[in-house]
Amino acid sequence: MPGRTQSAPRCAAIVGPYLTGKTTLLEALLSVCGTLHRRGNVKDGNTVGDASPEARHRHMSTEISAASAEFLGERWSFLDCPGSVEFAQETYGALKVADVAIVVVDPEPDRALVVGPLLHFLDANDIPHMIFINKVDHPHVPVQDVLESLQGESARPLILRHVPIRKDERIQGYVDLVSERAYSYKPGDRSALIEIPTEIQDANDLARQELLEELSNYDDPLLEALLEDAVPPKEDIYAYLTKDLQENTVVPVFIGAAEQTSGVLRLMKALRHEAPSVSVTLSRLGGPDGDPLVQVFKTYHMPRSGKLSLARVWRGTVQDGAHFGNDRVGGLYHLMGYTQEKLTTAEAGDIVALGRMEKVHTGDVLTPDGISTDAMQWVDPLKPVFALAIQPERRDDEVRMSAAVARLTEEDPSLVIGHEPETHQMLLRGQGDIHIQVALEKLRDRYNVAVATEQPVIPYRETIRKPVKQHARHRKQSGGHGEFGDIQIEIKPLPRGSGFQFDENIHGGSVPKNYIPAVEAGVKDYLTEGPLGFPVVDLSVTLYDGQSHAVDSSDMAFRRAGILAMKDGMPQCAPVLLEPVCRVTISIPNAFTAGAQGVVTKRRGKILGFNAKESWDSWDEIDAHMPQSELHDLIIELRSLSQGVGTYEWQFDHLNELAGREASRILDARKETA
Repeated sequence: MPGRTQSAPRCAAIVGPYLTGKTTLLEALLSVCGTLHRRGNVKDGNTVGDASPEARHRHMSTEISAASAEFLGERWSFLDCPGSVEFAQETYGALKVADVAIVVVDPEPDRALVVGPLLHFLDANDIPHMIFINKVDHPHVPVQDVLESLQGESARPLILRHVPIRKDERIQGYVDLVSERAYSYKPGDRSALIEIPTEIQDANDLARQELLEELSNYDDPLLEALLEDAVPPKEDIYAYLTKDLQENTVVPVFIGAAEQTSGVLRLMKALRHEAPSVSVTLSRLGGPDGDPLVQVFKTYHMPRSGKLSLARVWRGTVQDGAHFGNDRVGGLYHLMGYTQEKLTTAEAGDIVALGRMEKVHTGDVLTPDGISTDAMQWVDPLKPVFALAIQPERRDDEVRMSAAVARLTEEDPSLVIGHEPETHQMLLRGQGDIHIQVALEKLRDRYNVAVATEQPVIPYRETIRKPVKQHARHRKQSGGHGEFGDIQIEIKPLPRGSGFQFDENIHGGSVPKNYIPAVEAGVKDYLTEGPLGFPVVDLSVTLYDGQSHAVDSSDMAFRRAGILAMKDGMPQCAPVLLEPVCRVTISIPNAFTAGAQGVVTKRRGKILGFNAKESWDSWDEIDAHMPQSELHDLIIELRSLSQGVGTYEWQFDHLNELAGREASRILDARKETA
């Protein structure tokens, strides 16, 4: 059975939904380890976690906060991760380098659903994890109901390690099912050892038997002992728990109240005895040869110290000034929130910040041979689900804004910036409105760039319903050579998605061949904005007759004739507005499927069908066609409907005719901005 490695530092990621108390648990763990002599408070904005100005302003985690501690002679790194789904990219990056995850959850069965996507990520990536049911000092906490609800979201069996001791409808202590010792909570201090209350002895015996039976599913010697009615030694049970956690076959569940430090010491002891070592984690992940081996999992651009690359040392030692290929480490630090502790060397297992590694990006692996972008599997950037168009309030800030946004997107790969050539807008895309607003706060407060925002412009098109033949003559005489171009064209609609087609059917040289490309160029010039004010698609134009002048005809004259013919002919072709329609796939727990279908219908969408989501128990995927104009705040409504976990993906599918009140509204708005 694997044991623990006492010498190498280990890393635990603290994860869980928003408002479950992760940052408070970090403070409690640091206090138990003796690192903090005075704990901070989230409301007061003085915690080690949530150290960024944006996090403290919003009282929520917006990025990874790292902290280091020592417990019983062993070094630990803790990564406090955001709970909001809009900052999930941060959480997933931290989990990829952690030895173990502590999943902090609410003591409410109805909130178990919110933990589902996180547990699925942990299961899919084979990351060992524990669950800490927090805030059990609140009245009427149904631990067993919470456990059953969480089990519905986990692919692995959850094993309750504590039986709560209740008094006056409140949990005031617990019985440890392995050691069979009872403890009474003492808020702000270590729990006191007490006798197991007689009234819960039967419940304790039953829960302990259930724990052993679950473990026996993965441990044959334990199964044989239970079949012979033998009582296994406590040391053997702890060894089975350690093996099963490190092999990620079971998920131990602890209870406590981080704000009161209740149950936190027991959690820390379980981490010490049962969490995998860095060598076990590296073996699970795989990695290239090379000593040292380092992987970057978070990039910061700090106001004073510049670029910092937060990294896990997987193997070997790293010294300040070391070279990875041609790139030199320009500073080596431990982070305690935003506080930097200068180091001269770091060893395998450490979480460290590397200074001024300008060519290094999140996910990169560093070896003595240099930087590799794909030596170890990394987390794909999450696909954007919300966007705003941005522009600097002052034109002088355009260059500064571009540089600042580049830094923000390097810090957070789920934040995407891009110029839309059709609408001439710069779009900032992300995981939701709060995600984008935090980025805008950073632009304003860190980089002194004030940004104006607006909704993205929808790339409407227009087309025609009927054909027309049109004659146009461009004639201009102003002394010397004049301008003369005379053409006859036929404009016809094409099937949807055909684009634009130009043909010529000239006989007898009425329009010389060298002028025909100029006519086509003129037609294309017009198509950028049709009679309704939008680019024109799905039509053909055929040049079938015309006249020329031996002296006054020119490319420019026939080009202008092409524009004139389209300008006069297109309004007669029954122009119609086209709106972009997207193929949308909504992922949502099946308890909310009907509600999500209602959202699609309300937003002028057409449901194509729905199926169970592959590898996701109790989740559905809804396929639909929806107008692009209805997607801007779709994610907000889906999350509001589904306790914050619903999401969607989309891609352009086709253009569809739009008439009636909605079309009139769009055309009126276009006229106002013309």
